[in-house]
Amino acid sequence: MLRVLILGGIGDAVELAAKVANIPGIEAIASLAGRTRKPANLVGNVRIGGFGGVPGLVGYLREMQIDILIDATHPFANQISENAAAATQEIGIPRLMVIRPPWEKLGDDCWLEVENNLAAAAVLANQAKRVFLTIGRQEIATFANSQGIWFLMRMIDPPNTDVIIPPGLILCDRGPFTLENEQEILLKYNIDTIVSKNSGGSATYPKIIAARKLGIKVVMVNRPPVPPGEQVPDVDSACKWLFDKLDIL
Repeated sequence: MLRVLILGGIGDAVELAAKVANIPGIEAIASLAGRTRKPANLVGNVRIGGFGGVPGLVGYLREMQIDILIDATHPFANQISENAAAATQEIGIPRLMVIRPPWEKLGDDCWLEVENNLAAAAVLANQAKRVFLTIGRQEIATFANSQGIWFLMRMIDPPNTDVIIPPGLILCDRGPFTLENEQEILLKYNIDTIVSKNSGGSATYPKIIAARKLGIKVVMVNRPPVPPGEQVPDVDSACKWLFDKLDIL
């Protein structure tokens, strides 16, 4: 029996865990960081919470006798991806990254690409008045000192009570979202700029389509670099990779 640890955090991990559960000869454990208070339902064995850095992850992999690690975390969860790379290298087990393709700018898009949220906040000071902030709850404090800007902040869970938030309105909701929904929001709140991470995937892409149709600016935060290693773009490719490993190991 091959034991597989799936590091999750996005819909890809949920889909992958469900499909891996049906592969004979594989026992999968899905792991979530626990940042979302009501995570999507996962099939099979699930653990919630961090590992305690590289040493903690190494200890867990050894204790649970994990044979393969699949990193299906969010494209912006670079710390856990770095930890996974270091831990699997130390132990000497295979690691696969499931990295969905980023969104690509089309001809009618009005994007300004930046490297991080700090750069996004600096850009807004010169060009925005009403902003749709769609970066989640972890880093909204970065925008708290923005002057003269009203924010509509969408996230799955509300921020912690000790977090300083920008002026505006918090909207708690979970994708996937429809184009009709996104256009309605942009028009209802008179949004002139969207701030988004380039997460890729289809669940939140309708806001980008809506911005394109309405001529609204998008400040797009580029992804951080990923550690070296094998990677595939989707769940089906990850399952094929696993089947190949079953033949080898």
